[in-house]
Amino acid sequence: MPLDPILLERLVCPDDHGPLLYVTDTDGSEILYNPRLRRVYRIDDGIPVLLVSEGRTADEAEHAALVARSGTEG
Repeated sequence: MPLDPILLERLVCPDDHGPLLYVTDTDGSEILYNPRLRRVYRIDDGIPVLLVSEGRTADEAEHAALVARSGTEG
C-alpha cells in the first residue's frame, strides 16, 4: 500500500533533513530514498523506518536504478 501523499510531503531524511523519494524496489518492497546521500530507508508494514542507523547506502548501480524508477533526475 503506497504511503499517504500528505505524509510523504512531510517526511525528510533524518540525516540531512532534505526530501526523500518514494520508490518501489526491484523486489516489490517500498522504500524511501535520499539521492543526495545515497541512503535507503525501508518501510515496514506501511511505517517508514527513518533512523540513520537503520538506513543503508546505495552503490552506483542501485542509485541509478532508484532514481530512474522514481521518475526524477539526480
